[in-house]
Amino acid sequence: MNKPILLAGLAAFALVATPAAAQKSPEAVAEAALKKAPVFDGHNDVPWELRGQVGNVINDFNFRDTTKPKPDGSVMHTDIQRLRKGRVGAQFWSVYVPSNSNEQQAVQQTIEQIDVAKRLIARYPNDLSFAANSSELQSQMKAGKIAGMLGMEGGQSIGSSLAVLREMYGMGVRYMTLTHSKTTPWADSATDAPQHDGLTDFGRQVVQEMNRIGMIVDLSHVSEATMKDALETSRAPVMFSHSGVRAVNDHPRNVPDSVLPAVKANGGVIMAVFYAAFVDPALREYGLARTAQKARIDAEYIGNPAGGEAALKAWEAANVAPKTPIAKLADHIDHIKQTIGVDYIGLGGDYDGMDATPVGMEDVSGYPALFVELAKRGYSQADLEKIASGNMIRVLKAVEAYAASQKGQPPVETPVAK
Repeated sequence: MNKPILLAGLAAFALVATPAAAQKSPEAVAEAALKKAPVFDGHNDVPWELRGQVGNVINDFNFRDTTKPKPDGSVMHTDIQRLRKGRVGAQFWSVYVPSNSNEQQAVQQTIEQIDVAKRLIARYPNDLSFAANSSELQSQMKAGKIAGMLGMEGGQSIGSSLAVLREMYGMGVRYMTLTHSKTTPWADSATDAPQHDGLTDFGRQVVQEMNRIGMIVDLSHVSEATMKDALETSRAPVMFSHSGVRAVNDHPRNVPDSVLPAVKANGGVIMAVFYAAFVDPALREYGLARTAQKARIDAEYIGNPAGGEAALKAWEAANVAPKTPIAKLADHIDHIKQTIGVDYIGLGGDYDGMDATPVGMEDVSGYPALFVELAKRGYSQADLEKIASGNMIRVLKAVEAYAASQKGQPPVETPVAK
């Protein structure tokens, strides 16, 4: 046999012997995964953006295209056309309100945010839908809709009342982040002075009642002690709706390695956040340096705020914030996969709730770029399908199944003030 024929035969054999997935480009692997399993994102703050921009008056608000700059020059991250481009098939819309010691006001504001989220979805029935459970969500995704669920961001939204918690579930809320940036009367936040060493007894009752009714316990924003208490208490899988890992960026908002094995044992999911300050250690260091510089300037220019503002701008001009590549975000996903496995990873962008994203993921159209990066790192199509939506749907179904098993159990009761 001559050499050219032999080489051609070997090449043909190698092509046949190579698995089909290995023959695909990273772009093709990512595209195939997103076609089969569109993104189910864990956290988007459009409802709060609507409150800030238009006071929740949305009858003339165009959510098909929000790329027109706002008065401050910024542009919203989210609209229907970019959700479609980003291959988003389901979204947890955050009905966030600020941490507020006036819990009654927080309850009212949360209901207002639930209302505006539902009204926004109802205005675009050809593109958006509202799902009460996993079955409806999957059916709507299959029909080509962007299926929506609601998540409360911060335990202040229930006013320290299990009755309010149950009624929020009745309005369609399917997860609650136990705290936001401030500690509540029953749970410690990651970014506030601890008061309870995690959860109080009432905080544990909140977790138990969330399990019973089928509301997912969300542990983004909470302290490490609260994470551990909630994981110890919960009998259903938990979620981190938008968090990174501290092993990659040692920010208090991220999940420490001490908690990761408990997430696996619980069957939960960590939805990787895109906010660059939580993702990129270089940007975190920059932020700390800027905070220190601002404190110095404030002290130096006391009584001269205009001079202090100019001095801070001069420092920022000389010290430009670093840009965050998509690779940094992928590093967080890598760490979770290497530590506890791919079955516990999701995506929680935090779009329209942040001011800095990885380059190339500036809005909701950017998800495919992350999937290409992961495919380049050797993630299979099956891995990517789990990260896109499979893992989150698994958690949602498991939470529903646990609630169904508790149908005969009475509500957790606590006395109200006489």
